[in-house]
Amino acid sequence: MGTSGRVTLNDVAAASGVSRATVSFVLNDDPRQTISAATRDRVKQAARDLGYVPHGVARALREGSSRVVVLNLDPGLEGHYARSYVRGLDAELADHGLVLLVRHGRHTARSTQQVLDAISPRAVIRFGETYLTGHELDDSGGGWRDGLAAHAALQLRHLVEHGHRRVAVALPDSDTPLAATRLRFTAQAADTLGVPGPLSFGTPLDRAACASAVEEFLAGAPGVTAIAGFNDDVALRVLTALKDLGREVPRDVAVIGFDDNGYGAYVSPALTTVSVDAEAHGRLSARLALGLDATGLRPPPAHVVVRDSV
Repeated sequence: MGTSGRVTLNDVAAASGVSRATVSFVLNDDPRQTISAATRDRVKQAARDLGYVPHGVARALREGSSRVVVLNLDPGLEGHYARSYVRGLDAELADHGLVLLVRHGRHTARSTQQVLDAISPRAVIRFGETYLTGHELDDSGGGWRDGLAAHAALQLRHLVEHGHRRVAVALPDSDTPLAATRLRFTAQAADTLGVPGPLSFGTPLDRAACASAVEEFLAGAPGVTAIAGFNDDVALRVLTALKDLGREVPRDVAVIGFDDNGYGAYVSPALTTVSVDAEAHGRLSARLALGLDATGLRPPPAHVVVRDSV
């Protein structure tokens, strides 16, 4: 038993001779886990003997925190990846009797402290932290295996395999914490593929302004034959701008999106894009935040949705 005298999952795990994760699966009656009846009985008996009560309010009192986990979602990052990430995170937390609270918008140290003071959440997660880094060995999100680095490389590789050596990255016109990271990973991928590092430019929301930005960029970079969108929203702006400028896609300039928001199939030419299923990333974030075993949580491989714009 812990020094505070509170019975914890770790105490039940030690008494029953299994991992903390197994105790959590048993006490939350997770139907997806294949745990033998004998192990389930042993865990439940240990919980009864120690006085562990699997009830939300009782657990919050004993553990000194609420059953709420907070996710900070920065502006400009909403999309298919974010939606599937939140689904996975919410489902995994629910499996362990916790509730997810998503905070949208800018997050300062002061605003986060206000949340901590108000509800004492079990954990505060910044969206995508396990996905964003590019360390091969120490990154739980697997940056160059199944994280942002790998997916940025997948996007660029598709263009290179179609004969494009001079590529530009189209970015949102507003500030996003991912822009610099994304450009760095794309530059590293370009070096690996033996092509020049990508140029970049911003894409205003206003249609006429975006067309002007694309026209000005291409005039100063005549060797660029393909544009990789930061996401599908940006890629669709570029497609429209090129059409307004009388440029034919993909004959004059190829365009590829990222994050497959679903709308790319409804334009002409239909937008080729990268699709990422992030539910496993969300579940991974939940388990890491709760200190649970994350073994075996691997997302399905990202893939290129081939349409007509490349």
